[in-house]
Amino acid sequence: MLDPRSEIYPTIEYRPIQPSDLEALEKIHLALFPIRYEREFFLNVVNGHGIVSWGAVDTSRSDDRRDEIIGFVTTRMIAAKDSEIEDFFRYNSSRKDLTLVYILTLGVVDSYRNLGIASSLVREVVKYAASISNCRGVYLHVISYNQPAIRFYKKMLFKLVRRLPLFYYIKGQHYDSYLFVYYVNGGRSPCSPLAFVKMLVAKFWTKEDHCNPRWARCQESNTLLSPQTNKRIISGDNTRCHV
Repeated sequence: MLDPRSEIYPTIEYRPIQPSDLEALEKIHLALFPIRYEREFFLNVVNGHGIVSWGAVDTSRSDDRRDEIIGFVTTRMIAAKDSEIEDFFRYNSSRKDLTLVYILTLGVVDSYRNLGIASSLVREVVKYAASISNCRGVYLHVISYNQPAIRFYKKMLFKLVRRLPLFYYIKGQHYDSYLFVYYVNGGRSPCSPLAFVKMLVAKFWTKEDHCNPRWARCQESNTLLSPQTNKRIISGDNTRCHV
């Protein structure tokens, strides 16, 4: 592939990922991420089975690959009560149907980096989340040593709301995770002493109701990963942010 930055500035368009993207999507994931995904994951992505995704294509290409994806973001909707930040919403809402959009994977091929494609893909996710009335935010995890990803999401105005100790276990080593959130539709973090106290009370009652941790920490796996696997393993080290 020719470097688009060496010629005419490419014309990038964004569209939902579709079945014809299957081969390219698998190829890019294999090139970008140190994790192997089961084919079922990709089939769910391209067919929209529980996963909402967008692809970036370079329509200025003169060959027959002008509709081939060169960047992507995959997401899934989850109930806010099933996330690590459910306590952020308990204190200021009596609604039980609140949801969040979780970013699973985000990546751009090497030759199209630094063109704002990843930022545009994330904006598509935020726009989608904002269009859902009961959705309160977009969130994701970033491994603690991944400074480029941390800078990227801060630049995108995501809020670093929590550090999860020993969240990842990779090659015999534990790593913390940072949890980033972009709020939509009135979602927000506790910002007053009273709200903070209410949040802690809500968190206490959550722990009383659920003795076991809601999410297992991510551990290294040498097996193929399926979309039914814990979402921390599905996203794996993709939070290294290949942008």
